[in-house]
Amino acid sequence: MSAKEREGTVTTSMENLLPTATRLGALLRERGETIAIAESSTGGLISAALLAAPGASAYFLGGAIVYTRESRRTLLDIPDSAFAGIRGVTEQLALVLVRGTLKRFATTWSVAEVGAAGPTGNRYGDPAGHSCIAIAGPLERAITVETGSSDRVANMRAFAAAALDLLAQGLAASPAKRS
Repeated sequence: MSAKEREGTVTTSMENLLPTATRLGALLRERGETIAIAESSTGGLISAALLAAPGASAYFLGGAIVYTRESRRTLLDIPDSAFAGIRGVTEQLALVLVRGTLKRFATTWSVAEVGAAGPTGNRYGDPAGHSCIAIAGPLERAITVETGSSDRVANMRAFAAAALDLLAQGLAASPAKRS
């Protein structure tokens, strides 16, 4: 795939994420709630989608690309000891990251994503297309996504879409924060 074709794929991916992200942003704004994001293999797509809507500063407090243990330690202030006994890309790891993000940014909600976008798997034996995503706030949930694909860009988009969908489910299941 040429650079121009890949650019078109990423643009299309963002356009596909925007309706859900816009709806979620409006709901967060309406509820007076805030969010922060920690993402790895999505490379900022979740944050970019949520920030694309005008007025995002009312609900989006920050985010971090936490692609390495060092970035998790530095950007989210999560000590290495929090990862003891956790093997690679698991729901347990996503929960550690989402809780750390919630604490670090002091938001109502947080979303965390870790995964193996591709074209190969990761060093822990997870195949390309494997991601774990968590939300935290008034409730916590974690899921595992398996696309079965080695297409890096398509997986990044699928993981971001799954993260936004999980957030939508969490918002629907949680009563609005009362001021």
